[in-house]
Amino acid sequence: MVWLDSAEGLLARHGLVLEQRRRAEPAFRRTLPTAATACCPGQPATPEAAPPEGWDQLTPVPLAAFTGRRSLIRLGGAAPIGLDLVHGRLRAVADEEAAARLTLSGDAAAVLALARTLAADLALLPAPALAEAGRALARQEAPRPRRKGAPEVPPAASVEAAIQAVIGHLLEVMLHQAPRCVLGTGPEGVHQLRVALRRLRSALKNFRPAIRCAEVDAFDKELGLLARRLGPARDWDVFLGGLGAALAAAVPAEKRCAQLLRAAEARRDAAYAALREALDGAGFRRLVLDGIALVTLRPWRQAEAAVALLDQPVAEFGASLLDKRWHKLCEEGEDAASLDAEALHELRLGCKRLRYAAELFAPLWPGKPARRFLQRLARVQEALGHANDLTVARSLVAGLAAGTPAALPWAIGLAEGFALGRAGETRAEALNAWEKLRDAKTFWDAG
Repeated sequence: MVWLDSAEGLLARHGLVLEQRRRAEPAFRRTLPTAATACCPGQPATPEAAPPEGWDQLTPVPLAAFTGRRSLIRLGGAAPIGLDLVHGRLRAVADEEAAARLTLSGDAAAVLALARTLAADLALLPAPALAEAGRALARQEAPRPRRKGAPEVPPAASVEAAIQAVIGHLLEVMLHQAPRCVLGTGPEGVHQLRVALRRLRSALKNFRPAIRCAEVDAFDKELGLLARRLGPARDWDVFLGGLGAALAAAVPAEKRCAQLLRAAEARRDAAYAALREALDGAGFRRLVLDGIALVTLRPWRQAEAAVALLDQPVAEFGASLLDKRWHKLCEEGEDAASLDAEALHELRLGCKRLRYAAELFAPLWPGKPARRFLQRLARVQEALGHANDLTVARSLVAGLAAGTPAALPWAIGLAEGFALGRAGETRAEALNAWEKLRDAKTFWDAG
């Protein structure tokens, strides 16, 4: 196969490529799903697509190529499964690399069961299309994400279609971010993977009345286990980039502070190693496949009582949920100025839960009110998050005291004092943002 595009990359900008196979007519194929298309990892390749406007005025040039072998295998049994294995090498002017793709076809339950069995021993995960991998190789960059950021509920969707779209979207985000969780590449991969995981757990909780079943509970438990691996890596990243960096700037010549930061970096490195082990292991592969199974097999349909709710328009469901969360949050923050640090932390968690839900359902009520409400909610969460980061930082540095050189406790005390000194400012900022949010007009109509 050879893939072509214009020199300016017109097809790539539209998520397309021109594919030329031996003994076949050239065809435009989609490498990335459109924004309006429901997307879930492991979905079959999309059919041929139409070229974008202006393509007929351009000259296609080779981008990358794949040369290899294809093996077709059919497994018999009660539910026959087809295996289509393509393996060989991707080549571009800049580089070349080995590549392989395995496509399973047949009854969805049987295919997912086989994939789960294979993933126990083999590093099998849904991968970018070969054409996208070739484009990335030619550009010397990572394949582009099929989905990124927060999911958006389709306006005309049912409750079931909405949760399917949300799970599929966030699984795609997690798959894209997981390879970026590598020490030395910066904290963004860990941060975005953690946010996607939290959004997914929040969505499962928000839709729980409609999708309650053993399979969803087991999937959420798996997500919780991964969250516990992500937490330490993210916490140390935040400390080193926040309070740790501020401390180093304040006393750059203090060797005891430098010693503290080296100890913190060692803890961060260990946390990244544990996280990388988890992401490279069978547990993460099973988690992804179990998420795909939820979207594909819809096990929640086994509960007859939930069927009517699953078919309900998602706008009704979303408005009722947002109304409940908003009133509960207002009650928790009724006298925010008198709340202690622990109560403010609970208020922050309430803001986070409401924000994830509001981001999810806001496209159902487009316009300025939704944008304004989300902006004010984000400011409260950010301000309360700064206060919480300082609390976490104090806990982290206190944990460094055991078994450390005699000089380190002095630096730990300095770091804790530094955090306490900034706490008053962050608290005032958070309370001011909260009062502005309380005055905001909600954007949803709960009837």
